[in-house]
Formats: sequence, C-alpha cells, structure tokens
Amino acid sequence: MRRTRAAARARRRRRERGVALIMVLGAIAVMVVMLAEFQDDAGSEYASATAARDSVKAEYFARSATNLARLLIAAEPTMRQAVAPLFMLMQRTPPQLPVWEYADRILGPFNDEEGSEDFAGMTGLDTAQGKNLGLKGGHFELDIVDEDSKIDVNIGAANEISHIRLAKELMATMAPIQYDPLFSERDPLGNYNDRLTICSAIVDWADMDQQLFSCDMTAAPSSNAVEDAYYQLLPKPYQRKNAPYDSLEELHMVRGITDEFWSAFVDPDPTEPKKRIMTVWGQGTVNVNSANALTLYALVCSGAPTAPLCIDPMQMQSFIMGVTMARGITMGAPLWGSANDFIATMKGQGMLGPMLMMLGVKPVVFQSESDFAKSISTKSKIFSIYAIGVVKGYKRDVRVRMHTVVDFRAAPSLTTPMPGVGAPGAQVPGLPPGAAGGQQVPTNGANANALAAALQPSVGGQVLYYNIE
Repeated sequence: MRRTRAAARARRRRRERGVALIMVLGAIAVMVVMLAEFQDDAGSEYASATAARDSVKAEYFARSATNLARLLIAAEPTMRQAVAPLFMLMQRTPPQLPVWEYADRILGPFNDEEGSEDFAGMTGLDTAQGKNLGLKGGHFELDIVDEDSKIDVNIGAANEISHIRLAKELMATMAPIQYDPLFSERDPLGNYNDRLTICSAIVDWADMDQQLFSCDMTAAPSSNAVEDAYYQLLPKPYQRKNAPYDSLEELHMVRGITDEFWSAFVDPDPTEPKKRIMTVWGQGTVNVNSANALTLYALVCSGAPTAPLCIDPMQMQSFIMGVTMARGITMGAPLWGSANDFIATMKGQGMLGPMLMMLGVKPVVFQSESDFAKSISTKSKIFSIYAIGVVKGYKRDVRVRMHTVVDFRAAPSLTTPMPGVGAPGAQVPGLPPGAAGGQQVPTNGANANALAAALQPSVGGQVLYYNIE
C-alpha cells in the first residue's frame, strides 16, 4: 500500500512538473514571438526615421549645389572681364565663357573629399587650408544645362513673326530623310501625323488665337482656317491650351507627340539632359556656341532650306563632323564671338569656314541674313540646374534630385553695389527715404513699398521652375 501511494505521488509530481514545464515553454514561446514583433517594429521605425533623416540631408545637399551653381553662373561676367584684353588683342568680341560646363569640377571644394581632390589636381591649389569646406556623409552631383542652346517651342505664343521662325526651326529639325518612317505610321489612336501636322499642332497649342497655323512656308498663309477639333474627339477629350507651355512634359498632350517623336526630337536620353533638343524656357534665340551639332544644322536649314547642306545627306554628315571636331580641338571654348561670326562661317569665311569647305560643305546662302541673325545669339541667360544630393547609407544610398530653372536676364552683376548694403543712408528703390541703409523698415501690412523692394532682381537670377523628384 505504501509503495502504491508513493508511486502515485511520484506520478502526480511528474505530471505537475510536466505541466509547469509546458507552461514555462509556452510563456517563452509567446515572449519570443512578442520580442520578434517588437524587434521588427523597432527596426522598421528606425529604418523609416533614418531614411527620412537622410532624405532631408540629401535634399539640402542638392539645395546647396543649386545655390552654388547660381553663384557660379552669376560670376561668369566678372571672369569674362578678366580675359577680355586677350580677345581684344585678337580683334575678337569676348564670348561668354561656358563655366557651367565645368561646374562639378569648379565646385569640387564644396563637395566631398573626392571632389576636393579633383579640384586640387586641376588647379594645383591645396583645399585643406580652407575652413568649413566639403560635405560629410555624402556628396552632390551637378549638371547645368543651357536652355538657350535648345529650340524654344514657347516662342509660338509670341507673335506672327515668332510663329514663322519656330515653324522653320521645327520643320528643319524633322526634315532629314531618316525620319520618314516616323511620320508614315499611325499613332496609338490610329491617326496619321505628318511633319506639317505636328509642327502646326506645337504652334497652335501655345498661340493665343483659334486660327490654324500652317507650317507650309511654300504656300500663302491663310487666316480663315480654324484649329481642328482633334482634342475634342479623343476618348478623354480636353481643350487646346492656347497659352504658353508651363513645362516640357506638357508637350505630351500635343497632337503627334508620341513616345517615338519624344525620343527623336525632344529628349533622346532622359539621363543626359544636355542632349535635349527642345525647351519651353528659352529666351527665343539659340546660342550657337552651346547648341549641339544637330541643333545647329536645323538652325542653319531654317534660314536656308534650299541650301545644298540641307538637301545632301553627305554634307549634313560633314557639317556635324566638322562642328564636333572644332569643339574637340578647342575643348569646349566658344567658337563664335557674335552672330555675324557664325554667319560668316557658314558662308565659308572666318577661321572655321574654310575648314568646313575642306570637308565638302558648300557655302550657305541665307534667305535673309538679317532675319537669321535675329534667331541666334552667343550668350545664354536661362539655365536648368539638375542637382542630386546623395547620402551614403548602411545598405543603400539616399538620392534626392532637384530641377531648378533660373533666368539671369534681369540679374545685376556681382560687382554692382547693392543699394542699402554697407552704405549708411543709401536709398533702396521703391522704399521711402530713410527706410534703408541700416534703418528699420516698417513691416505693417499697408507698406507696399517693402514688397516692391523684396521683388528687386537677385544676383542669383529668378527661379522660373522648381521640382523635387
């Protein structure tokens, strides 16, 4: 009996220990699951907070690059004055210096360590002696695109003369025979769009009237035809804008601007904005010193559509090769000091004209040299600044891309003294006497003069477009 009771107690204790062990193991399993969930939540929140922090840092790296680029462009006239005597000795007009082409190297000391070393190797200067230079934990990438080197489709919103100029440039751009298949196929909606149709659609989208513009320069213009109802017949209809383009992407809404057309004539390589052919931010004229060879070819053919250069594909290739070679020899330095220099080159004169003639390019006779000269320039005033801020992370880099378009047409020179700064008693335009030169400016809501003073042109230009991607 005693043995039986002892065995029963032993079994009962074993059962109790087993139940306790199971409860302990269950509690541990629940705690493991809870801890794993807490760890996942904490890791996700930490990663999210780190990404948000790095994103803010990258954005301000890009902002710094943008502001430095604006300062560099604003300093170009001062640099030009320093080299002006050299060009005067050669009896040439001092051209605008394309400092924006070397912005990433010139601004190297303000970038990371690699950028500083690149700048030191280029100039021989020791940036280690400078204070508060460089970025920690990341860097910026900078591209400055000269918008005045592109064909400005917004001049179609100006006047009839500008309409004709834009039509000639567009038709010359689309004229080469290798693009014929592009204009002989149906678009995604089943419509045919030839060169004249697309050219007219680009002009009519931005002009102010309701009349159809004809890009056929060989026929007498008609002012009685009305713009077609193409956009109202679409599956999702919309109205033609009849106002200037606000962004380059707006061209996608114009009749005939398919993906194939976009890749051929608007933006061939989205990763290389300098290859872009068209713009909506230009000042109306094309800078022949910074335009690429294909744009120069279209520009010349817009002023001389019947020239042998614009008819013979072999001469077209020779012209493009000649311009590319000349720019390679000069390492990007400006080739022409004025519009007349470029016209002289196309006529076989000047320094570069004979070289083109040796390559087989026949002299160009423009329909009107004076009109053609009005469509070109040798100075750029509007620039697109593409700045990318990069912050190095544990497993990936955070990148923020910023696109800013800046207009320097009204920007004062760096050497122009700013009114009211450093000059006691100096008068700021638009402000009442005694409101500047260290004096306190009234800030009540009725003071409209303070707003006028705030709208004075900035040395860093006026921002026309701004986008963070």
